[in-house]
Amino acid sequence: MKKDQLLTRRRLLIAGTGAVGAAATAGVLTAVTGDGPAGSVPAAGSQARRPLGSSAYRLQPLTGYGPPQAAPRRTLVRREPLLRVSGRGRTMVLTFDDGPDPRYTPDVLDILAEYDVRAMFFVCGEMAAAGKELLVRMADEGHVIGNHTWSHPLLTRLTRRQIRSQMERTCDVIEEACGERPEWFRAPYGAWNRAAFQLGAELGMEPLAWTLDTLDWTTPGTRSIVNRVENGAAPGVVVLAHDAGGDRSQSVRALRRYLPELLDSGYHVTVPRRDYA
Repeated sequence: MKKDQLLTRRRLLIAGTGAVGAAATAGVLTAVTGDGPAGSVPAAGSQARRPLGSSAYRLQPLTGYGPPQAAPRRTLVRREPLLRVSGRGRTMVLTFDDGPDPRYTPDVLDILAEYDVRAMFFVCGEMAAAGKELLVRMADEGHVIGNHTWSHPLLTRLTRRQIRSQMERTCDVIEEACGERPEWFRAPYGAWNRAAFQLGAELGMEPLAWTLDTLDWTTPGTRSIVNRVENGAAPGVVVLAHDAGGDRSQSVRALRRYLPELLDSGYHVTVPRRDYA
């Protein structure tokens, strides 16, 4: 009789352990894929663990391997870049390429801070290595930092090894400055190929292109840049602008004019969230 009671108790304990493990796993999945503020970035450092309840503590030795761990994040290998973002209401994303540049990036950051807006900065590694303090400021102010290769080459003319080096070195600089590796990648000139998609995914990055090119890189004049943004504004639009790579004074002046107009028109200018497979 005692033996039967012991077996029954053990079955109950094992069943309880499975329930605790399932609950913990569900919490991990919610943390990774659940709803939350757009573009929210986890605080630096490991999160404090919650103290285990008495019943969980008694059951823990049966698992033998400590608390459940989150499954590794996987990135899909895409065949084309993302062009738009999904979001509630009139959501738009502003992106700035080729920086950081000490002449223009601080002004862009100042304007974004004035209107409490978050944006994406696709940085080149050689520029980032010389301006790590600007990367730190971007991260501290809630902006998303993406990988735009090391030296802005045309990827379709590079070998697979060269593409990996361009991406990996830039990832390393961003991680060294901000403590986290980038989750987004943009090919220079919008020139994508299979190797870029595959290597980007291996490094944990999603490819993001754009919906609306401001053509600020042609220095068409401040009014022309503003008109293109205002005329092309729509829910889900990703705007391409530049904070480096030449004289970007027109880009800065245009941002100061079109950003408040977008906000007054009811647009929610923010950064996208990653969805993991």
